[in-house]
Amino acid sequence: MTELEYALNTFYLLVCAALVMWMAAGFTMLEAGLVRARNTVEILTKNVALYAIACLMYFVCGYALMYPESGVNGFWSGLGYGIGTEHAADAVTAADGEIGYSALADFMFQVVFVATAMSIVSGAVAERMKLWAFLAFAVVMTGLIYPWQGYWSWGGGFLEEAGYSDYAGGGIVHMAGAFAALAGVWLLGPRIGKYAPDGRPRAIPGANLPLATLGMFILWMGWFGFNGGSELAVAGIDSANNVARVFVNTNLSAAAGLIGALLVARFTFGKADLTMALNGALAGLVGITAGPLAPEPLLAVGIGFAAGILVVFSILGLDRLKLDDPVGAISVHGTCGIFGLLVVPLSNPEASLSAQLLGIGVIGGFVFLSSVAAWFLLAITVGIRVDPEDERAGLDFVECGMEAYPDFVTGRE
Repeated sequence: MTELEYALNTFYLLVCAALVMWMAAGFTMLEAGLVRARNTVEILTKNVALYAIACLMYFVCGYALMYPESGVNGFWSGLGYGIGTEHAADAVTAADGEIGYSALADFMFQVVFVATAMSIVSGAVAERMKLWAFLAFAVVMTGLIYPWQGYWSWGGGFLEEAGYSDYAGGGIVHMAGAFAALAGVWLLGPRIGKYAPDGRPRAIPGANLPLATLGMFILWMGWFGFNGGSELAVAGIDSANNVARVFVNTNLSAAAGLIGALLVARFTFGKADLTMALNGALAGLVGITAGPLAPEPLLAVGIGFAAGILVVFSILGLDRLKLDDPVGAISVHGTCGIFGLLVVPLSNPEASLSAQLLGIGVIGGFVFLSSVAAWFLLAITVGIRVDPEDERAGLDFVECGMEAYPDFVTGRE
């Protein structure tokens, strides 16, 4: 490894980290566009605060828990704090000794991933959760739950030893965030007025679909850093070719996902549903994340198209179960995250279906149960749901004391 290769790899990882950090803006805009106007400021506050919490908690203990210098065993890495002065000055080198980059660049790339996982939770519990309860859960999720299960797969734990394959975090990041969200949605219950007395779901339109569309495009762009950066190197012909392939497969899968969801919406509802199209693109992105390098581009198109179809039926199915997810996050990141893990063996002969199923069961089960425990503890102490009258008034006024669109709102709804 030459100094130039080291510098290029480090710079590439930092640029990709900046792209993934930009996904925080994408989640913020998407969620702000899909909630009602009276809850916009609260959504914005949650997203900027959770990003800050994720950065600090992962620095304090999360990184050391996920990437210990030597774990206690395959299940428990042991307690650690910070990233270590000595470790921070070292290069990270692969087993063959050929690939290296700054350890601080590695930390920067990993910390924006944990923020992504927590952002998934924000939209699913929108419009009825207490702000400070959510932020308290963010401390637990980013400092303990996410890095602990991440150690099993990426830090040298038992799932890695079992052959579980997850190139960029379709399960470790996206599915984990979705199961944490599912636990919160299950305990919270639906928004007031979401379901008719006979159980039929009612549509609750978002306040700003142009903003939601902008958020989707920001996420699409940020995903090139998310998946492309997971190659962890670019200095060298093989690494550069791999990065290019990942970029192409990621882009094609997103495009196919959008078209798949749009077509299903047209045949199901008789209309071109924009919100389903937006979630279709995100479904394609999630669906390819677990294995964006191995597939031929045509297979990437098929994976994205199938994910786009799947996400529409998943959103409708969760609605019938009265699991109220205002932005469709559980379907996009959970259902399509599972789908993406299951199709990895189609193009990667080193991955086995049994190992993928083990990873799905272990990660999903652990994150869901630990999140239920954390949400329940918060529910019986500080409470997690706002009062009905506050929910009707809007969380902007109740939690933040301001409105996002004061010139366009004549009074609180």
